Amino acid sequence: MRVRSLIRIPVFLLCLLPLGGCLFRSHSVERKISSATLKDATKEELIEAINREAAKVRTLNATVDISPAVGGTKKGKVTEYQEIRGYILVRKPAMLRMIGLFPIVRNRAFDMVSDGETFKVSIPVKNRFIIGRNDVIHPTGSALENIRPQHIFDALLLHEIDPSKEAAFLEAGTEQVEDPKTKKKVDEATYEIAVLDRDPDPKMGWYLSRRVIFSREDLLPHRQIVYDKFGNIATDAKYDDFTLFDGVNFPSTIDIWRPQEEYSIILKIVKLNLNQSMEDAKFDLPQPAGAEVVRLDLPPGAPGTPALNLKSKDKPPAPRPEKKQEKKESNSPGQ
Repeated sequence: MRVRSLIRIPVFLLCLLPLGGCLFRSHSVERKISSATLKDATKEELIEAINREAAKVRTLNATVDISPAVGGTKKGKVTEYQEIRGYILVRKPAMLRMIGLFPIVRNRAFDMVSDGETFKVSIPVKNRFIIGRNDVIHPTGSALENIRPQHIFDALLLHEIDPSKEAAFLEAGTEQVEDPKTKKKVDEATYEIAVLDRDPDPKMGWYLSRRVIFSREDLLPHRQIVYDKFGNIATDAKYDDFTLFDGVNFPSTIDIWRPQEEYSIILKIVKLNLNQSMEDAKFDLPQPAGAEVVRLDLPPGAPGTPALNLKSKDKPPAPRPEKKQEKKESNSPGQ
């Protein structure tokens, strides 16, 4: 009897097959995968590409158009500011200077410099001079005053991966791109190099410091995500319009997003010179006479920090109307 019962079970299931339409349904799924031809690479080849291109750049002198915006989910709105002309100087290993000019009149909207550890920011329109450390941020009512030269430096260049200090891993990923044939958003396979760094504090140990994401259409790094030591995204930089400058394939458009401070900066390269001689004077930013000094390199409430808590009313200057005729640019420190 037991044998007969076991035989009846599969026979019963076979009898149900014609009734399958009542038990389950099937439907087609639109395939949203890029039709582009993808290239292959190994982890070693991708790391070598990062290090090779990074080694080609020793100094950088760029004329850029700067498009800032502030706000996001925390503020509940996003405010976009008028595009301004600017200049960026870089000298490895850590020197950066960035100047922004008001439209039309070409007066300096800001001037900032960093040596990798400390920074100075001059805001002439507010007669304010800010001094601080790159690793310390005191959020203010004006998100643009939280911009640090080091943030720009880290996003502007892909830094070499040092195997003696860092560990790197290859991951497969996907990103949404526009399909060249259908012009619709589709998924495309990517390569991701995850870079781990070791914190000097033995209690912290290893942590994910950044991800470099390569498009498999051209094997170029189209995105870099930088993390803080607690796993939060500190900087999300996207790279586009790669162009050959002085033998270096460099992105002409760099989109920098700082989610914790909720500000973004889009840099569009107008002119770029690489590996020119760059003396120390290019990175000298003296304190303007009579400027209010804000010390962000001291503990809150310490002597010498009278303007540490910046007022919420301190906002960036209102956008100005653009005119067809502009005065000759003469504020570049690299000229």
